[in-house]
Amino acid sequence: MTESISPDTVRAYLKDLQYRIMSAIVALDGSAITVDAWQKPAGEKLQGSGITQILENGPIFERAGCGFSDVSGPGLPPSATEQRPELSGAPFEAMGVSLVFHPRNPMVPTVHMNVRMIAAFPKNGAAPVCWFGGGMDLTPYYGFEEDAVHFHQTCANALAPFGADKYPRFKKWCDEYFYLKHRDEQRGVGGVFFDDFSELGQARSFEMLQAVADAFLDAYLPIISRRKDMPYGERERQHQLNRRGRYVEFNLVWDRGTHFGLQSGGRTESILLSMPPHATWGYTVVPDAGTPEHALLTDFLVRKDWLPTS
Repeated sequence: MTESISPDTVRAYLKDLQYRIMSAIVALDGSAITVDAWQKPAGEKLQGSGITQILENGPIFERAGCGFSDVSGPGLPPSATEQRPELSGAPFEAMGVSLVFHPRNPMVPTVHMNVRMIAAFPKNGAAPVCWFGGGMDLTPYYGFEEDAVHFHQTCANALAPFGADKYPRFKKWCDEYFYLKHRDEQRGVGGVFFDDFSELGQARSFEMLQAVADAFLDAYLPIISRRKDMPYGERERQHQLNRRGRYVEFNLVWDRGTHFGLQSGGRTESILLSMPPHATWGYTVVPDAGTPEHALLTDFLVRKDWLPTS
């Protein structure tokens, strides 16, 4: 790579990102957050520290968790080297910000965002191999086309300066990644996702990561404002809880970030902050045709182009 990025630069940006996002969420919800600064105990396989910020039982969010972590370990876990087998077992450093916000009102979608940098140190003494990853995706319980279009348009605008190929490529990647294979079902309406990314060089790749992360509030806050005061009842709440069960399934069965954290000896409480506070699993729950719940499955949890064609 022609340009290198200091870990201190990435670390400072990520901490500020976490502060900016959670400050906006607190201002919107009005509830206090718990700030948990943690340090891995000496002698554990994984070393490092982090800050978990979480809001629970607020009027808008049942749970809004956002974590920063900066850890290092003696060997990359299998989930991180599927595409890089030559780095299997190499010492590494990983830092990132990850968030999942679970709203109270079923009309407000759940949202996920993650940005990270991983540096691996080959055992043969070669130069460190660094790559970036992340993105954001939207998981509605009730479908609103204007919300999906707005979310995708914001993602596309953020990526436009880095090449016309980036949004369609990362949108497709997101659709393919956030997919429950065991149910043949999309997790939500998608967004953008990229991983093992360094093709623009370290400096420009980091700029792209920043552009995506900085677009998060613009992508999500207008949707909250439109939906947070919409009426709902027990039927809508039960549907939300059933769909949250799907969210849990994906995170535990398929999500590489969850697997990376658990396989590498990460801090379990922070890794699982993405879980909803309440979820249910009904046996063969299938919404009736013609209902808004059924429309979510047929019209929104499918792979489609959300941006208007010119």
